[in-house]
Amino acid sequence: MKFESTVLDYQLSPYTGLTRESWMEAGKYMLHGIFQNISDFEAPVVMPRKETDVTYPHLNHSEEEQEVQRKAEKFEGLTRTFFIAAPVIHNEPEITVCGYKLKDYYKNQVLRTCTKGDSNYVGTYDELWELTGGGNPFRVFQQTVETCALVICLWLCKEEVWDTYTKQEKDRIAAFLSNYAHASTAPQNWRLFNMLDLAFLHMEGYPVDKEIMADHAQAILAYSVGDGWYRDGHSFDYYSCWAFNVYAPLWNLWYGYENEPELARHFEEQSNRLMRTYAGFFDKDGYTNMWGRSCIYRNASTSAFDANFFLRHPEMDPGLARRICSGSLLQFLGREGVVEDGVPQLGFYGQFSPLVQGYSCAESPYWMGKAFLCLHLPAEHPFWTAKENNGSWERLGEKEVKVTALNGPALCFSNHNANGETILRTGKVLKNAGDIHGMWNYAKLCFNTKYPWESTPLSKEEGFIAGSVESEQYVLEDLTSGRRSLANATFWYGEKQGVLYRRQFFDYTLQQEAHWIPAVNLADFLVPYGIMRVDKHRLCCRPVRFTLGAYGFPDNGTEVIERQCGAAKSIILKGRDAAGAPKQLAMTIYDGWDGLGLVRSSGTNPDSEHSVVVYAVTERKKQYGAHEFYTMISQVITKESHEDFTEEELFPLKEISYEDSTRTGAYGTITLHLKDGTKKYINFEEIEAGLTL
Repeated sequence: MKFESTVLDYQLSPYTGLTRESWMEAGKYMLHGIFQNISDFEAPVVMPRKETDVTYPHLNHSEEEQEVQRKAEKFEGLTRTFFIAAPVIHNEPEITVCGYKLKDYYKNQVLRTCTKGDSNYVGTYDELWELTGGGNPFRVFQQTVETCALVICLWLCKEEVWDTYTKQEKDRIAAFLSNYAHASTAPQNWRLFNMLDLAFLHMEGYPVDKEIMADHAQAILAYSVGDGWYRDGHSFDYYSCWAFNVYAPLWNLWYGYENEPELARHFEEQSNRLMRTYAGFFDKDGYTNMWGRSCIYRNASTSAFDANFFLRHPEMDPGLARRICSGSLLQFLGREGVVEDGVPQLGFYGQFSPLVQGYSCAESPYWMGKAFLCLHLPAEHPFWTAKENNGSWERLGEKEVKVTALNGPALCFSNHNANGETILRTGKVLKNAGDIHGMWNYAKLCFNTKYPWESTPLSKEEGFIAGSVESEQYVLEDLTSGRRSLANATFWYGEKQGVLYRRQFFDYTLQQEAHWIPAVNLADFLVPYGIMRVDKHRLCCRPVRFTLGAYGFPDNGTEVIERQCGAAKSIILKGRDAAGAPKQLAMTIYDGWDGLGLVRSSGTNPDSEHSVVVYAVTERKKQYGAHEFYTMISQVITKESHEDFTEEELFPLKEISYEDSTRTGAYGTITLHLKDGTKKYINFEEIEAGLTL
């Protein structure tokens, strides 16, 4: 059953109707789902588990490892559900859900978690290290992540829970936390977990090693690439938002402003810089894009807005912040199937195993509870009192597109007022050649807020070969060996004259010189309803076949229409998503493509059980042949209605001019003359010097 608020105010919140009281309702809705699955007061927060192949506890691991994982699962369930419970308890201290008084339940469970010998005890770092055989002094455990969640929640309901412990009980919890706070951690966003553990202990009068604190803090700052984004390993993703830009502002508040003012100044500036563009990451409805790892965390991506208000000098517009937070909340909780039997499913909407990582368990989706941190802000805070506004969406013309390109994290996001969608294009992506999940999460050519990415289409249609088509990805087939490969590396150049330039390599490896690795130079620009591509291959061996899929389209009864205009061809899909909303997609091909096809798939779309992927296909047959097209020109556009695309929208090109003598895009400038009178100039010859990874 989806969440529906009974307290709506469209004067204060003209876009969503949601108020602070609505958010409290949503929190109680989530908590009721949790506690309907808890058998008794002493039972830990362990939810029903449907998926066992990917998520932990991993049944094929050793007994020692499984014991560590079972302990971690209990801790993860406790702390992540506490994200929701803690602010609700703070607002309604005597609240009871499913017969459980929340503050008593969490007080009891937190203490038991830290009490050696208790059946719910999750172990200290040192104990887990010994249990798993020791040896590696840099070993890390999931429990470190959850200690950070725990201290945040103890702070959120300090008066109701933490302050009610005896000194002896506080000392026991503090000793448990201190062991993790001072131990080894992962050299990425995890350093913040240790920093907040140390900061909480310091606030409460316990001794901490300030040298360790300072070392973690300088490392976090060094991960910054500007515009509020941080490099977390090879990749950029929502961890910049729901980790770095949530924990760093809290660290400032708890510790940094008073003890490390210069570091605190930098963290505050990064949060504010993120706020200057981050609203553009969401669409007109406030929807979150399915992109990067840990997509089961869903609207936790909005928690960075709330965290900005923990700073001394926040810059975020509170009315816009609440509008996006509420819109993204409704994107998930307002939809049937996201929560089943009281539990958020392991997927983006419903259950969807292709996006799940092995470090997750059945309780991991409650990271989305971070979105509820806003309930710590008092009722009179501007976040709750300001009138909802929709930022730049309110100022865009009917078919205007706003583009934001950030070179540091290699992110380009565009807000399309014609359909209300936001499209994300990424760069600086490097995954192992066989890491198909990593490529789905990061290496798609586009990520769309209304068309979450599709995994490899699977079909029983005669003649279709699994792996020959991917949505929003090129698939390259070597026709000599029959081997297929995907682009696992995306280099970034940036925008020039309204065109975004990137390069993708297929099966990129440092063991091979770049000239021996097939690649595609990418050049794409925006049209009101989507993206037009003018891409150029870089091949060392031919013959080859390319396919390029459009977005995965939910198939709940889909009409397929074919159109042609001169040599250009288009396939149009009309249908509805699983929630019944109208959807429409069209893929058009121009020079460089041989034809269009479509494949019907099952179990590969996060929105619907059945889906359709339209794709373009072409071959390059000669090993050295200057009269075959080097370029491949295509367009994908979408509408959130069944209103027909116009002829100009489907076929916007009036003429394509090539500067090279063979008119194949071999070199020089390609000029696209659009029917609306504008021109786009594509030239790849300068990007080599500016590509970054």
